[in-house]
Amino acid sequence: MHKAMAVFMAAALMAVVATGANSDDKGDKKVPEVLKFKMKKLDGKEVNLADYQGKVVLFVNVASQCGLTPQYKGLEELHEKYGKDGLAIIGVPANEFGKQEPGTDAEISQFCAKNYGVKFDMLSKVAVKGDAICPLYKHLTSKDTDPKFAGDISWNFEKFLVGRNGEIVARFKPKVDPMADEVTEAIKAEIAKKP
Repeated sequence: MHKAMAVFMAAALMAVVATGANSDDKGDKKVPEVLKFKMKKLDGKEVNLADYQGKVVLFVNVASQCGLTPQYKGLEELHEKYGKDGLAIIGVPANEFGKQEPGTDAEISQFCAKNYGVKFDMLSKVAVKGDAICPLYKHLTSKDTDPKFAGDISWNFEKFLVGRNGEIVARFKPKVDPMADEVTEAIKAEIAKKP
């Protein structure tokens, strides 16, 4: 009798552990679709975007040799000002526009640190447009997954704002400065929505 009970308890415990290991869950909340991607950082370490669940996230495709490259300064200002309140800036280097991000991940990392003191998270270089588009940007730009803000990336420094609930809530054109009122007001509104 005791042996049968022990086997039952062990099976029940294994079922609980297996349920808790589901990659679609973080705590008790389901991970939003936009954060269900694993990518690499500039240092080559894997990052699970689900780790950003509950934060306000600004995805920005970036480049080192673009006329808009000085926007790194504004992005770092946003990070410094609102990071403690739950904002995560994620820079995504891409070379689709004028081949203005030709460097390796190590070169990009060095450039960002040396020229702009970038401390926000930077992912490894990926394609954000075209046949080789990475899954994250396919999700951000597809009518099926982002009907409100769908459409191809037009140039470097296009910005997508994701609310704490994982909903894509805004998209800003490349020339919109990160510190522009329309960006900061949208960020503050999303930060105010506590998880």
